[in-house]
Amino acid sequence: MSTKPRPVYTNVHVFTDLPGYRLPVAGFVSILHRISGLLLFLLLPFIVWLFDTSVTSEISFEVFRSAFEAGIGFVPAVLVKLAVLALIWAYLHHFLAGMRHLWMDATHSVSKEQGRSSAVVVLTLSLLLTALLGAKLFGLY
Repeated sequence: MSTKPRPVYTNVHVFTDLPGYRLPVAGFVSILHRISGLLLFLLLPFIVWLFDTSVTSEISFEVFRSAFEAGIGFVPAVLVKLAVLALIWAYLHHFLAGMRHLWMDATHSVSKEQGRSSAVVVLTLSLLLTALLGAKLFGLY
């Protein structure tokens, strides 16, 4: 019985092969799922401030509303809206990708094609819903 020698991998090969590697759609959705979760976690103080300011009283709600019209301190309103738009995308993508994972876990019927098609659905829905809510946020309708 002969044993083959173990292959030797160096870090040089890892980095030279990266440009030729194509990440599948499901892998892209998985990475975005992690990024959206991290974004939601990092912006949690901003989310809590938005919620607290919007529901405390009528006066604080006006402060909440003015943040979208005049900004917050030295931060212009457009940056506040962009931060909220990032939160909208992060929530929608994280929720939809999480539902995709729950569905795959519950049905135990995972194939390469199902993974690809469900990943495309998650990407499409999250971007479409973000565009619709972003248009509302920026006053387009």
